[in-house]
Amino acid sequence: MCGIALILGPAAADAEDRFAGMLTTLAPRGERRETRRGPGLLAGTQRLRIVDRDAAVQPWTSADGRWVLCYNGELFNYRELGAQLAALGAPPGGDGDTAVLAAAFAQWGEQAVGRFRGEFAFAIADTAGQRVYLARDPLGVKPLYWARSGGALHVASEIKALVPLGQPVHEVPPGHHGWAGAAAGPDLAAYTGLAAYTGLAAGTSGAGRDPRAGRGAEAGAELVTDPAEAAKLLRAAFEDSVRVRVDTDLTVGVILSGGLDSSLTLLHVAQMHPDCVAFTIGAPGSDDLRYARRLCAELGVRHEVVELAPRRIGRAEIRAAIEMSELTEYGDIINAVVSVPLFRRVADAGVKVVLTGDGSDELFGGYAMYHRASPDQARRLFLHKIRNLARTELQRVDRTSMGHGVEARVPFLDPALVELALALPMDLKVRDGQEKWILREAFADLLPGYIRDRPKNPMSHSSGLHERARLYKPLFPGIHRFAGYDLCAPVRRDFSAVLEAAGHDLDLAAAQLAARPDYSAGERARDFAGALKWNARALARGAGRAREPAR
Repeated sequence: MCGIALILGPAAADAEDRFAGMLTTLAPRGERRETRRGPGLLAGTQRLRIVDRDAAVQPWTSADGRWVLCYNGELFNYRELGAQLAALGAPPGGDGDTAVLAAAFAQWGEQAVGRFRGEFAFAIADTAGQRVYLARDPLGVKPLYWARSGGALHVASEIKALVPLGQPVHEVPPGHHGWAGAAAGPDLAAYTGLAAYTGLAAGTSGAGRDPRAGRGAEAGAELVTDPAEAAKLLRAAFEDSVRVRVDTDLTVGVILSGGLDSSLTLLHVAQMHPDCVAFTIGAPGSDDLRYARRLCAELGVRHEVVELAPRRIGRAEIRAAIEMSELTEYGDIINAVVSVPLFRRVADAGVKVVLTGDGSDELFGGYAMYHRASPDQARRLFLHKIRNLARTELQRVDRTSMGHGVEARVPFLDPALVELALALPMDLKVRDGQEKWILREAFADLLPGYIRDRPKNPMSHSSGLHERARLYKPLFPGIHRFAGYDLCAPVRRDFSAVLEAAGHDLDLAAAQLAARPDYSAGERARDFAGALKWNARALARGAGRAREPAR
C-alpha cells in the first residue's frame, strides 16, 4: 500500500515544490518516500512496505525507461499471474505484486487490469507519449483522484494532496481505467462487469448517480435460490477471500466489533494465520467490548482494546476525523471519529495489515431499509449501497487506516463474493425479519450462539460515542470547506435519512437530495437538541451510578 503522486506535462519542470508538498501530505500512507523525475514527469510514492519489502522500489520503471508505475494496493493473485507471464516468456522482474503488475501491463496492455484480483489504484506514465494510464479496483477500495492546473495533470491518492491547486478535484470511478494527457482527458471506461451491475459510469459520483442504473444488467443474472447451494458457495468464497488476504509473513490484525461480520473474519484469520491480533474500540462497559472480549478469550487471540469514553470526543477529534477522512456525509464522518483512535492503536501496536468486516451489510441485507421496502425496491437499494461504498464506508476505512500507515483489507468485497451476492435473491438475505440470514446459515457451525443471535447494533451507536459526536454536526460543513474538500464535493445530508423520509423510494430520495443537499436550520436545531438531551441523560445516569454505594 502507498500514497501516490504524479505530475505530467511540460509545467512539471517548474513544479518541484508542489510535488514535494503532495508527497508530504501523503506521508502518513507509507514510511518510505521514493521518486522519479524525467522530462515532463514527476512521479513518487510514500510506500508502505508489505509485499517484497526491500526490492519493490517505486516508482517502478521499465528496462527501457519508457514506462513509470506508481502503484497503491495489493494484487492477491500476483503469484498466479507471475506464473502465467513466465510461461509466456515474460517473467516479472521481481518477486512481488508491483513487478507482476508492471509485467502484466507490458504483456497485455489495457486488458491486464481485468485479470487483477485485488484492491488497487495505479498510474502508469508513458514518458514517450507524454500520457498516463489510470486504473482503479472494481469496488473502489483504494482511492484515486486527479486535477488539472497550469497545463499539467496532477494525480494523487487523496483529495488533500490536490487542494493547494485550487482547481476542481475529480475521482477516478471504481472499476474504470483510461488514458489522460497533460491537457486532455482522462477518457475513462468501465473494465469490469461490476461497474455495469451497479450502474457506475465514468464522471459520476455518489448520490448523483441514477439510482435506476444497473437494473437491466442485474436483471439478467442467474439467481441462486436454493439455500443449501447458496450457503455452500458463500462459505467457499469467503474462506478463499480471507485466505488470499492473510498471505503475508507480517502480523495480521482484525478490526473486531463483536458483531457478526467482524467475528466471522476473526474466526477465519485465527485459523489461517499463526500471528493474529484483534482490535476493538468502545465505551467502557459497552456491549461491543463485552462480546469482543469473550470471543477473543475463547479463541485465545491477543486482544487490543481502546476504551473511549464519550466525553473524550470534542472539537479537536471532530476536526481530525474530517481532515483525515475527506468524507461528505454526516454519518460517515461520525463513524470516522471512532475509527481514528482505533487505527492509531493498530499503528502503535506495530501492525501494518488488518482485515475488516466492511461490506457485509451492503451485500447481505444488513440494513433496516431492506426489511421495509418492496422486493423490487429492496433490490435497487442493494445496488445503490454497493455503488456508493467507494465514497462512504470504503473511503472511511482507507483514510483512517492509511492515515496511520495501516493497510486495511476487506474480504467481504472480493469480486467473487460481490458477484455471488448479486446472484442471491433478497429473501435469502432477509428472512423472517432476520438480516443477513444466509450468512448466519452458511457459518452456523462456526459461530458461537451469542454472536450468531446478537441483534445488529453498530459499533459506537450502542456505546454513546455516536451521540456524543452528533453534538458537533453543525461544525462539519465549515471544517470540510476550510480543508478545501469542497473542490471535490460538499458535505450533504445523509442519504439514508433522506431515503427513510422518502419511504425508501430511491427516485424520490435522489430528487429531494438534489433539490436540498444540506440540512435546514430547523433540522439542525432539532438534531442538536436531541443529541444534547441524550448526552445530558447519559451524564446524569453516569453520575447516579457513581453515587451508588459499593456492594
